Amino acid sequence: MTSDTRQTGPGAAETVNEIENEIENDLVESLRQLIAPARVVLWDFDGPICRLFAGYSAERVAIRLVDWLEGRGLHGLLTPSELESLDPHQVLRAVDRRHSGSDLVAELEERLTQEELRAVPRSMPTPYADILIQTWKAVGARLAITTNNSPRVVSTYLAGRNLTRCFTPHVYGRTQDLHLLKPDPHCLVRALNAMGAAPAAALMIGDTPSDYFAAREAGVPFLGYARNEEKEKTLRAAGAETMVESLAPVLRAVRSQAAAGQA
Repeated sequence: MTSDTRQTGPGAAETVNEIENEIENDLVESLRQLIAPARVVLWDFDGPICRLFAGYSAERVAIRLVDWLEGRGLHGLLTPSELESLDPHQVLRAVDRRHSGSDLVAELEERLTQEELRAVPRSMPTPYADILIQTWKAVGARLAITTNNSPRVVSTYLAGRNLTRCFTPHVYGRTQDLHLLKPDPHCLVRALNAMGAAPAAALMIGDTPSDYFAAREAGVPFLGYARNEEKEKTLRAAGAETMVESLAPVLRAVRSQAAAGQA
């Protein structure tokens, strides 16, 4: 006769819960260590704060930009791989590489901005983002947005969520100098300089390799937000080490850090 050591019933459930709580507590503690030195938090916009194209497909936007180029007889500006990317920023970058600083690029960038503005009403707030932003601000952190999206789009979204006061005036988005989009650290450096912050006293939250590369180049510690397995794989492949699948443990860590400071 053999004994079956597998646990079933309420006791097994309690054991699983204990293990999950221990893992969660370990994660919160590691996050506390990461955020403790951060006096300034640099947020990417589309991803960590909201899913801008949740209800207005980014692929559709890319197609509309390509169709506009085709209508001007400029289809040949894009390589087959660029056409297949279905990424509006890739389309914009591709045209800028070939006609940097031109009226064509300026008009295409404005068209992308208008498409992003159309997406705002149907965008989806990232779970826990609003309360995390408000809490971090309340406990004394200074917040900025460093993004490849238009600053007009960011400002429109923040106003609709009553978050403007948490970031103003520190919104650093896409400019006419498209070669300075992330992974170039330009927008991060602008934020750090404007806020008088050393890179080591900052933290960036992003969800793409370009966010990670920009943070690394700027010397800013990085926290990856990976809402799904694909995001996690691409971030890890880029070299990112610390990441979360939800902002909930980050919120817990911020609250715990604040409580420890008041003790």
